[in-house]
Amino acid sequence: MKKTNVARIFDQHKIGYELFEYEVDETDLGAENVAAKIGHSIDLVFKTLVLTGDKTGVIVAVIPGAREVDLKALAALSDNKKCAMVHLKEIQGITGYIRGGVSPVGMKKLFPTFVDEITANYAKIFVSAGIRGLQCRISPDDLIRITNAKTGEISTSS
Repeated sequence: MKKTNVARIFDQHKIGYELFEYEVDETDLGAENVAAKIGHSIDLVFKTLVLTGDKTGVIVAVIPGAREVDLKALAALSDNKKCAMVHLKEIQGITGYIRGGVSPVGMKKLFPTFVDEITANYAKIFVSAGIRGLQCRISPDDLIRITNAKTGEISTSS
């Protein structure tokens, strides 16, 4: 299993984690598919979204895989009036990651990060380990600490 920058960062900070490898389906990079492939509930698989705020610039949201980002709630939590998704073509240039492998950890810069407060309901969650085909199981508290994230209610049922 390939060690990613995400894993190296966790090692450097002595953060416990587990890596889960899965076969990538280029036609379906969605969280539901990832959850099925790693054999865990979609409730535990979180997706990393990259957005821009009208005042702050790039921001990162970590939300449950089966939910949608609440743009108004995220804007308010991030001290913006409004925010919008970054275009897919810009993701790699901004983060260093490709779609389906975006992790909230180890981006080119430490962007303001916001984690849905629902993570408090779980001892461990899954986030991308920085490449397609690899998920990382980590404590939400460790994720929040390593990304300097603020938490809040930033997602809605789809």
